[in-house]
Formats: sequence, C-alpha cells, structure tokens
Amino acid sequence: MYFLNVRGETRSPSFSSSPAIRASPQMTWLSLLHLVLHATIPGAVALLFFRPHWKQAWLIMFSTMLVDLDHLLADPIYDPNRCGIGFHPLHTYPAIAAYVLLLVPRVSRLLALGLVIHMALDALDCVLI
Repeated sequence: MYFLNVRGETRSPSFSSSPAIRASPQMTWLSLLHLVLHATIPGAVALLFFRPHWKQAWLIMFSTMLVDLDHLLADPIYDPNRCGIGFHPLHTYPAIAAYVLLLVPRVSRLLALGLVIHMALDALDCVLI
C-alpha cells in the first residue's frame, strides 16, 4: 500500500525495523495547541448547536479522534513537519469526501461533523507547517 504525500512523493508506510519504537520529534507548543483544538472546537460546536444534549454531541464528535489510529501505519508515527492530509489513509481526499457526504443522513451527522472538523483542523496544521 502506497501513499502520496503533499510533496508528491510516494511512500509506503512501514514500521521501524528495530524492536524499540523510534523516538519521535519533540512536541512543540503549536502541536499542543492543535491537540487542544481537537477537543475544544467540537465542544464549542456542541454547545452552540446541540445545547440540550451538548455532552453527548461533544463525546460523539470527540470520538472521531480515533481516525488518527491510521498514524500507526506511518514511520515515524508522529512528525510535526508532516501534513497528514493526503498522507494517512483516513486523511485522504476520497475519505474526506465520504465524511462530507455522511453529513447528509441525520443518523450519521454528528459523527461526520466531528470528522469534518477533525480534517479541517488537520488541514489548518498543513498550512501552518
């Protein structure tokens, strides 16, 4: 399985050949802010638009952080200088298009909204790196 990153390079996800996981680069304040926004933006959306059930709405939208499990396929797992959009399998343009389409059915709307917010925040990260 190969992925095309934003620089147009083809890359195969692989795991480190050593038994110990390779050390990731240091987390910066911008990386920390990114993680905080992944919790607070869905919370703000839940409070503004789903006030009667905001806790449940926030929990559903926050659960979309699980989409980042696809980072486990990358080497290194975390790279603050890598744009995840177009690189990780669940962060590809076809996947994002599917998330947008999932906004239409009411039953999947909260989950899709969380995924779209997640991808927008990750895309913002791409602009900032």
